[in-house]
Amino acid sequence: MLEARIGKEFYDSTEYFEHGAEHLTDMSSRFQRYRVSKVLEIHTPKLRDEVLDLGCGWGTFGFVLAGRAEKVVGLDFSAKSIAICDRRLSGNPHSNLSFVCADAGDTGLEAGSFDVVLAADLFEHLYPDDSERVAREAFRLLRPGGRFSTWTPHRGHFLEGLKNRNIILKRDISHVDYKSMARMRALLTDAGFEIEKAYYAESHLPVLNIAERLLQGFLPFMRRRVAVLGRKPAG
Repeated sequence: MLEARIGKEFYDSTEYFEHGAEHLTDMSSRFQRYRVSKVLEIHTPKLRDEVLDLGCGWGTFGFVLAGRAEKVVGLDFSAKSIAICDRRLSGNPHSNLSFVCADAGDTGLEAGSFDVVLAADLFEHLYPDDSERVAREAFRLLRPGGRFSTWTPHRGHFLEGLKNRNIILKRDISHVDYKSMARMRALLTDAGFEIEKAYYAESHLPVLNIAERLLQGFLPFMRRRVAVLGRKPAG
């Protein structure tokens, strides 16, 4: 029997955004410091850049980048996500930060209106057809020369395999389609992007991250994260 397709209703009607919220909103936690630094290593927006964060979730990158870019828009199709982000924004106001509830594959935003589009921990939540729509929409929204920065778990890492079998921790049912490096590269190139960077990144776990750094070039099951940066051709 096929599992029901997970969509907007799942995120709005379950406790997805409440579960582990402290861990995911605490910017001083080891995990969030690692996540932010690694994502910004892929591409750091410039002060004059206008940035769109697709699948913004709890608004992490919106608040991080509000002081580093001209304008930041966080977008998520979950009304619960945007309500959480708006509450955080009311207690920590930024005049150049806003949040929008919309489909990342059909945002309704003006074409060519951003310099950077970010998708951090989004593609594992997307089915194949939605992944293609999101990549095409990112291309449409970027100005010529703009960058699409993506960060997602690697489907072949041994921890993901164990989690999906409920052997270590618990399977995240919202992770509906893990991508390989080849798949992420193809999604971006098929949408029209030129690949500027494509590499594997280690995890935040002490000791394991050292082993991953040393061995990921040889052992696929030690490749924790996939980082791919696409550039919209200037022409």
